[in-house]
Amino acid sequence: MKTTTKKATAPKPLAKKTAPKTVKPDALPEWDLSDFYTSQDAPEVTRDFKRLEKLCDAFAKAYDGKLGKLDGPLLAQAIREYEVVQELMGKLGSYAQLRFAKNMSDPLIAQFYQNTQEKLTTLSSCVLFFGLGINKLDDKKIAAMLKTPVLKIYEPFLRDVRSFKPYQLSDEAEKMLLEKNVTGRAAWTRLFDESIAAMTFPIDKKEIGSVEAFNLMSSKDGAIRKKAALSIGETFDKNASLYTLITNTLAKDKEIEDNWRGFKQPISSRNVSNYIEDDVVDALLTAVKTSYPKLAHRYYKLKAKWFGVKQLEYWDRNAPLPGDTDREYTWNEAKDLVLDAYGHFSPTLAAHGKTFFDKPWIDAAVTPGKSPGAFAHPTVPSVHPYLLVNFQGKSRDVMTLAHELGHGVHQVLAAKQGTLQSDTPLTLAETASVFGEQLTFREILRRESDAKRKRRLIASKVEDMLNTVVRQIAFCDFEKRVHAQRKKGELTTADIDAIWMAVQTESLGPGLNLHGNYKHFWMYIPHFIHSPFYVYAYAFGDCLVNSLYAVYEKGAKNGQNPAFEKKYLAMLEAGGTLRHKELLKPFGLDATKPDFWQGGLDIIAGFIEELA
Repeated sequence: MKTTTKKATAPKPLAKKTAPKTVKPDALPEWDLSDFYTSQDAPEVTRDFKRLEKLCDAFAKAYDGKLGKLDGPLLAQAIREYEVVQELMGKLGSYAQLRFAKNMSDPLIAQFYQNTQEKLTTLSSCVLFFGLGINKLDDKKIAAMLKTPVLKIYEPFLRDVRSFKPYQLSDEAEKMLLEKNVTGRAAWTRLFDESIAAMTFPIDKKEIGSVEAFNLMSSKDGAIRKKAALSIGETFDKNASLYTLITNTLAKDKEIEDNWRGFKQPISSRNVSNYIEDDVVDALLTAVKTSYPKLAHRYYKLKAKWFGVKQLEYWDRNAPLPGDTDREYTWNEAKDLVLDAYGHFSPTLAAHGKTFFDKPWIDAAVTPGKSPGAFAHPTVPSVHPYLLVNFQGKSRDVMTLAHELGHGVHQVLAAKQGTLQSDTPLTLAETASVFGEQLTFREILRRESDAKRKRRLIASKVEDMLNTVVRQIAFCDFEKRVHAQRKKGELTTADIDAIWMAVQTESLGPGLNLHGNYKHFWMYIPHFIHSPFYVYAYAFGDCLVNSLYAVYEKGAKNGQNPAFEKKYLAMLEAGGTLRHKELLKPFGLDATKPDFWQGGLDIIAGFIEELA
C-alpha cells in the first residue's frame, strides 16, 4: 500500500520521455507507453534496473539496523530516499504490467512481465527492512519525532505502515514470504490471467474471446444471449478443474498467511489494507443482505413481468428491456457525453478528464490477448495514469468509460501527495469512479425528453446499481463461504458450484431461473484471484456516492454547487493522507453510523419504486 502529505512533492521524472503519439479522432485509441520506455528492450530499462540496484544497496547500507538511532530529520531523509526507490520500482513494474495487460498471449511480453516481477521482488527484499524497522520503533519515540516539521509531512505514511504492526512477522519470515510470492500467489494469478485470455468460446461456428462472449449476453436478441450463455458455461465446464485448483490453492495460501499473521477472519486482512474497521464493513454487508428482497428480488420480479414471464432465464438478467433500442455510441460520442457530464459538475474535473483523450492514455479497442474488463492504473506520479477499457459501443461501455475516467482523474489529482501517499484505500478509491458514473447517468437522463425512454434509462441505472451493490456483496459473501469451507479441506468443483448457486439464489431472488452451467460462472471473476475481498469496495463506493450526491443536490442552485465542488476536489486531492472519517466529515457524513448505508440503499429502492 502506497501513501504521503499535501506538502510532499513527487520525485522528478526518472527517465527521459519521448513525444507522445497523437490519437486519430475517428479510431478507438490505443495507449502509448513511451512515457515510460520506448520498448521493453530499450536501454533505459536496463539502465533503470541498474540504478535501482545501486539505490537499494546504498539504502540498505545506510539504514538497515540503524533506524532506532535516527532522529526526526534523519528519519524524514530516509523516507525521502525510500520514496525515490519506490517510485522507480513502481515505474518499472507499471510498465511491465501495462505491457502484459495489452497482450497476455504474447510469450515475449509474458516473459518480460515475469522477469520484471522477479527482479523487483528481489530488490524489494533488500529494502523490506525499512517498513519492518519502522514498526519496531516505540510509539512514544514516533510521537516525539513527529513534532519535527520535516517528518510531520510523512505522518500519514507512518500511520499506515504502523497499522500493520500487530500482524507483522519476523524479518526473516517477511522476507521469505515476499521472495516466495513470485512462485506462489503471483504465479497462480498469472496462470489465471493467461488462461482466461487464451480461452475462446464457440458461437455460431466462430471462436470469440471472453470479452466478446460476455458482451453478447446483453444483446437485444434473446437467442444470441442464450447461445453466449450456454457457450460460456460449457467452456468453463471443460476447464473447471483448472479454476478449481487455482481457487483451492490461493484460498489455502491465504489461510496459511492469515494464521501466521493473526487475522481473525479471511476478510480482516483486506479491511486492514483498506484502513477500515471490521465492524464498519460488517454493517455494510448486513445492510445490503437485509435489503436483498426490496432491491434485487423486487426488481427482477418486475423485469420478468415486463418480459411476460414468471421467471427470467439467467442470460436475460442484463437483457435490454422490451422495446428498448439501446443506442450504439461511437467513441467520440461517448467521450463528449462523459466530458460534458463531468463539466456540468466541475470544469476542473472535465479539464483533467479531457487530457486522457487528448493524449494516448487510454486503450479502448477489443484485441486478441487483451485483458478483459476495464481498469485504471495509477502508475507513478512522475508519469501518469493509464486507462484500459474494451469499448464496443454499448451504453454500459459509456458508463464503464465514465467509471475508469473517474479513477484516472482521482489519481491525477492525488499525485501531488507523492509516491508513498497518493494511493487511496480501495473503499475510497471507488468514490470518484462511481461518482463519475452518477454524473454521466444524470447527463444522459437530462438529455432525454421521451418519458418511456427515461423510464428505461432509470431501469438500466437500477441494474447497474444492483450489479455494483447487491451483486458485489454477494460476491463477497461467496468468498467468505469458500474461504470458510476451504479451512476444512480441499473443495471440489461441485462444492464451489453449490456455494455459488446458494449465494446467487439468495441475492438475486426468485425472479431469475438459475440453472445448468450457470453454476460455473464464479470462474471468470478476476477479483477473487487478484484481490480477495476487493469486491465490497464497489458497494461501499456506490452507497457513499449516493449519500454524497444527495448532499450535492440539496445545496445545488441551477445545477451548480461550488461549495460542494471545492470540498469534493479537496477530497480527491488528499489521496491516501486522510481516512474515511476525516474525508467525509466536511460533507456531514459518517460511515460508522448505521443509517449511513441504509440511506444509500434507499436511493436504489426509490428508483425501483418509480418503476413499479
